[in-house]
Amino acid sequence: MKANQHVLIIGFVWPEPNSSAAGGRMVQLISIFKEQGFDVTFASPAMDSDYMVDLADLGVFKKSIALNCSSFDVFVKELNPSIVLFDRFMMEEQFGWRVAENCSDALRLLDTEDLHCLRLARQKAFKEKRSFSIDDLLIEDVAKREIASILRCDISLMISEYEIELLQSIFKIDSSLLYYLPLLLESIADSTIQNLPSFEDRNNFIFIGNFLHEPNWNAVQYLKETIWPLIRKQMPEAVLQIYGAYPSQKVLQLHQPKEGFHIMGRVDDAQEVVKSARVVLATLRFGAGIKGKLLEAMQCGTPSVTTTIGAESMCGDLPWNGFITDYAKVFADKAVELYQDKTIWLKVQENGFRIIKKRYLKSLFADEFVKHIFKIQSHLKQHRLNNFLGTLLQHHTLASTKYMSRWIEEKNK
Repeated sequence: MKANQHVLIIGFVWPEPNSSAAGGRMVQLISIFKEQGFDVTFASPAMDSDYMVDLADLGVFKKSIALNCSSFDVFVKELNPSIVLFDRFMMEEQFGWRVAENCSDALRLLDTEDLHCLRLARQKAFKEKRSFSIDDLLIEDVAKREIASILRCDISLMISEYEIELLQSIFKIDSSLLYYLPLLLESIADSTIQNLPSFEDRNNFIFIGNFLHEPNWNAVQYLKETIWPLIRKQMPEAVLQIYGAYPSQKVLQLHQPKEGFHIMGRVDDAQEVVKSARVVLATLRFGAGIKGKLLEAMQCGTPSVTTTIGAESMCGDLPWNGFITDYAKVFADKAVELYQDKTIWLKVQENGFRIIKKRYLKSLFADEFVKHIFKIQSHLKQHRLNNFLGTLLQHHTLASTKYMSRWIEEKNK
């Protein structure tokens, strides 16, 4: 299969790698395509933001597109990409039928980021003060939309092995439609590790996360109300710094320096602040996917205390770079122990480097991923014939979504 291909990425938002793991993920995917010599166009209906990456710097052509507008048909037909990557299922819903209609031979990839339906079902169960069950997923409207989108695409990129297993066992998605591609990192040189700040040179606890993401806001509330008072009881002088993009007024109101609870807001270089902290606290009580903040902690040599949701699918059978617990008292005790015990701290720091080396190196995944794309392209017709449910959904979507979109377009005139 020829390497000089054109990839069209249809983004939910313009990538902000310094604001979220999703933004970092998108830049990683762009770099894989660029390294293979592919031409890349990134299109989005979103407004520009102050923090978006400069796509021209990455050698990527930028294009603003409109929802429910046939101008996209003209654009995509002219571009005639060989690969279209949808950033989250909402973009496939909006533009997938237009891609199928105007360049039917293009390989359709879906980057799920995380399973939205899983995150939302867990969130709903949490808000209703009950345990999450698989039935919550089956009745979730978002699940019906997201699964339909996965079926309509040729390959869906998954960052979590747990979610792949869930899709196969509960939703009976064929393994040929799913591809495991976690967040990808460059290998860390020994000299970089040796130059990281030492145990003694670090201080304070830290939490970091984009506040547009509901699990992060909930985690900070839980820290403030429950975990932090337990830590301060044992360490009256302890300081916790909360960093993250897009803090709302309700987040800023939690700033209580007298209690050692500091809302710091956005930071230009997340790695710098994580490197200078001694322990990362990730009190996530619902969510999905794998957590960029915890991977970043490992890169920075900063041990973490998190929950089973926080660590889900992240370390395989390797030991965690810190502690995993869902009990508030244990969480606080382990945070204090990790902060004060240098021997344990150094041991679990090493665990983090090992997890990255065994599970997240770009070199382990990038070439195999591109080979897989070429392989599916070489027998795309058969691949789609084998996915009858996807063809069926594509047929009905073309009929329903298409006319709904056309009606909106007419109405907007």
